[in-house]
Amino acid sequence: MIEAGGVSGDGEVSRDDAAGDSPTSHANARYSGRVLHSWRIAFYGLALAGLAGFAAWALFGSQLLAVRSVVVTGTHLVPASEVLAIAGVEPGTPLIRLNTGQVAARVDTIRQVRGAQVTRSWPDRVVIAVRERTPALAVPAPGGGFDLVDATGVIVLWAATKPGDLPLYPATVPVTLLRGDPDLGAAAAVLGELPASLRNSVESLTAPSPDQVTLQLAGGITVVWGGTGGTSAKSEELGVLMRTHSHYYDVSAQGTVAIK
Repeated sequence: MIEAGGVSGDGEVSRDDAAGDSPTSHANARYSGRVLHSWRIAFYGLALAGLAGFAAWALFGSQLLAVRSVVVTGTHLVPASEVLAIAGVEPGTPLIRLNTGQVAARVDTIRQVRGAQVTRSWPDRVVIAVRERTPALAVPAPGGGFDLVDATGVIVLWAATKPGDLPLYPATVPVTLLRGDPDLGAAAAVLGELPASLRNSVESLTAPSPDQVTLQLAGGITVVWGGTGGTSAKSEELGVLMRTHSHYYDVSAQGTVAIK
C-alpha cells in the first residue's frame, strides 16, 4: 500500500513527491528569485539616486551648506573689515562653489599681506588666515618720516619717527624702487641671522652689494660683515676682536680679519 507523500514498501516515490521535484516547479522558483533580485536592484538603485540627488541639491542648490559667516585670522596691521571687503565672499554662496584660490589671490593684493590661505569650514563658514608682512628696516621717506619695509623691500607702514627696534637703511634709490632689491634683501637677511645680542646693537646697515653688508653698531662701531652665511664663525671672531675696543672690524672674509 502506498501512502500519500510517502514511499511504498517497494521504495517507489509517491506522486506528490514527484510533482514537487518537477522541472516546472524548479523553473517557477528560479523565476521568482530573479524577479525578487531585480526588484531589490531597482529599489537600491532608486535609493542611491535619491541620495545622490539630495546630496547634489544640498551642496549646490540649497542654503544648508552655504556661506553664513566669514572669519579672518592673523591680522594686526590690516583691519579685518578691509580683508573681508577685498575677499568678496558673498553670504549665501554654496560652499562647494566657492573658489578659495581666487579669494586668496584677492586678499594677497593688500600691500601688508604676505600670503593668505582660504579654507571651507563646513557646514557654513569660510576661514581666511592672513600672514602679514613684518617690518625689518626703516628707510627715510622722501616727504619726511620713515617707511618701514620688509625683507623684500615692500613698504609695510609709515612712521613719523624711527622705531627703536628697527635699524636704519639709508637707501641709495627711491624707496618705491626697493621692492625686490638684492642689496636690501641681503641686508635684511644678514640682520635676521645675527645673534640677538649683536642684532640689538645694530643702529643702521648699508649694502653697496649683496656681499658687502656693513653694520653700524652703537658707540660708533663699524663692522664689515660681508654677505650671508658663516654667521657662527663671524660672530665668534667678532666677539674676540671686540675685546680690543676698536671702532672698525672686518670679518667679511673668514680666517682673515681687520681691525682699526
